[in-house]
Amino acid sequence: MEDKKIGEIVTGLYKTGKYIGEITDIREMHYLVKVKAVLKHPQQGDLHNPKQADVQFFHERRALAFNEQTNIPKQMVKPFADPIPDYKESLKQALDTLKDELLQLDTSWAQKSLELLSTLEADYFLSSK
Repeated sequence: MEDKKIGEIVTGLYKTGKYIGEITDIREMHYLVKVKAVLKHPQQGDLHNPKQADVQFFHERRALAFNEQTNIPKQMVKPFADPIPDYKESLKQALDTLKDELLQLDTSWAQKSLELLSTLEADYFLSSK
């Protein structure tokens, strides 16, 4: 595995989301990545019981914020060479893609997820106007 450098633009998987970001620090097992765009919005619910609605606590999972920094395991970080999309536009696109996928499913998990996503969407986009 080739080592990345501080300042390099990469994609990284964090929990169930995927992001474009800039490496700001290198640690033993992780890269510290500053989020610049969202490629895949995190799934809703319990990470330990994916796609299950009948769980003790159905988590609302927000996308990481613009310039938020997070530790991503080194093996989950890949180079990114394309232009970085606008954060808000990338968030909207990732959210719309996830909602479209959930609308195809006729499950209680998908329904609960859509409810949480509509709350998140209002928070993401109405608070910024």
